Amino acid sequence: MVAVTATWGLCFVLISWGLRDAPVLWFAALRSGVAGVALLAYGSWKRRPTPRSRGDWGLVGALAATNAGLAFAAMFAGVAGLTTGAAAVLANAQPLLILLPAWWLYREPVSPRTVVALAAGFVGLVVVAGPGGGGTGAALSLLAAAAITTGTLLVRLTGHLDVVMVSGWHFLLGGMGLSVAAAAVEGSPQITWTPRFVAVLGLLSLAGTAWTFLVWFREAQRYRLSLLSAWTFLTPVFGIGFGVLLLGERPSGWTLAGLAMVLIALWFVLRPGTDPINPGTGPDRGQGASAMSGS
Repeated sequence: MVAVTATWGLCFVLISWGLRDAPVLWFAALRSGVAGVALLAYGSWKRRPTPRSRGDWGLVGALAATNAGLAFAAMFAGVAGLTTGAAAVLANAQPLLILLPAWWLYREPVSPRTVVALAAGFVGLVVVAGPGGGGTGAALSLLAAAAITTGTLLVRLTGHLDVVMVSGWHFLLGGMGLSVAAAAVEGSPQITWTPRFVAVLGLLSLAGTAWTFLVWFREAQRYRLSLLSAWTFLTPVFGIGFGVLLLGERPSGWTLAGLAMVLIALWFVLRPGTDPINPGTGPDRGQGASAMSGS
């Protein structure tokens, strides 16, 4: 999860660079489409099974609309309207948004300590969203977080399907939907295919999307969503750090104070003694624990 969140933090810098050469929606469509093609090519090579029933395709379509289409469109537009660090913080509000739905839908236990810690993390996000960068960009980044949260909840329902093919098809369908929206809103694609943009698109699509979401979906099918999502609190830490190192951004005192609150919240949620395993995993509990310790 440290590697995944570090890669996601770098994605906000990559998006910022890529937006110099491509409009928001067309860039988001390319990211999703390239990731989908790569995963489907890998899955076909490995002869992974494709979803067949109408209900399964309905789940894939809902995942495409939320986790790929709406999330990527709002995330890219949010980066365009905020500093990289502020966008990274707000777009990763998932730990706060997933708490009640995970309890209601999947009966995941919620301890008072977790509630208090995530509430403190929410206050930290509010602090960042104010002087650190608010307005439309903040609202769009929070919308991206809500869409990704919905996608994570939906992934739990796809446990009977092959995760590689589900990931690939949902990104491909999401990219197609984003292309339609981009054509309607931005017109024909005005993209400058510089070597920088090609490199950014490749790294963003393959490492920052195909690989990270494949890992994320696998973990979301096995572990308690409220605790797994808490790891994404690390994403803004890396996002702000990469923004400082690569873009020369200088976070304000308010941003640093809010970020400190978010990190404290993460520490309380993930303190030793908290069981990260989904209570309903049954015989796979031991395997899940080994996988978590190995990661």
